[in-house]
Amino acid sequence: MFDFITKKPLWANLVAGVVVSILLFGLFLLSLGWLTDHGKAATVPSLTGKSLEEVKNLLDSTGFDWEVQDSVYVDTIPPLQIVKQFPDADEVVKANRTIFLIVRSVEPPLVEMPNLIGYSFRNAEVVLRTMDLRVGDTLFRPDFARNAVLEQRWNGQQIIPGTKILKGSGITLVLGDGIGDQPIPVPGLIGMSFLEAKALLDSTGLSFGAIVLESGVQDTATAWIYKQSPQTLNEDKIVQTIRPGQLIDIWLQLARPRMDSIR
Repeated sequence: MFDFITKKPLWANLVAGVVVSILLFGLFLLSLGWLTDHGKAATVPSLTGKSLEEVKNLLDSTGFDWEVQDSVYVDTIPPLQIVKQFPDADEVVKANRTIFLIVRSVEPPLVEMPNLIGYSFRNAEVVLRTMDLRVGDTLFRPDFARNAVLEQRWNGQQIIPGTKILKGSGITLVLGDGIGDQPIPVPGLIGMSFLEAKALLDSTGLSFGAIVLESGVQDTATAWIYKQSPQTLNEDKIVQTIRPGQLIDIWLQLARPRMDSIR
């Protein structure tokens, strides 16, 4: 069967082998361009800032493959928006190249609540920022340590250090007012809206006691104070005092009272 090979001189077989090898190698080189799309290039479109659905349609129509490589949480952009891409926009790459995407996650990740008790307000603000949390509301309570954190709250409840909460959450800080238990004048609340009075009492370490609603009042946020106890002045027209932490009873009505009618 192989007489045509064995009957030829050795040098002829060697030459034939070299020629066949060269032909096979040339065939491989010619097919390499076809296999790797050699010479075919495309410009990467700009994807940052677009939604994942827009990017999917765009890349599918331009022949690029794509893959979500990672997700990060950024609270200033919508979920599933492209944060970063690789290769960058306007780079010239081989056709059918895979574009790797980093998208904004749908849900913010969880972080541990730090222990801020005893920190100054400024230091607490820095710590919250490093944990990707933020200062929500600030309340004041009688204490000689001015602007020191006395409580930390989330969603109206005290939060224990180490509790898992959503990144970006607002933390309410209860701070010392630097006044302590020194008596302060009873603030005049008559003629104020409920919300205005609440803000004033929070800033002075006082709170509402009984809240009496006149007929027709269904929402305290839209009501006005027409009576309070204790009053600002006593029977002798002397300013009364109250200690931080004490309560003031108020009466609410729909109409704003006329100040010239208040005695």
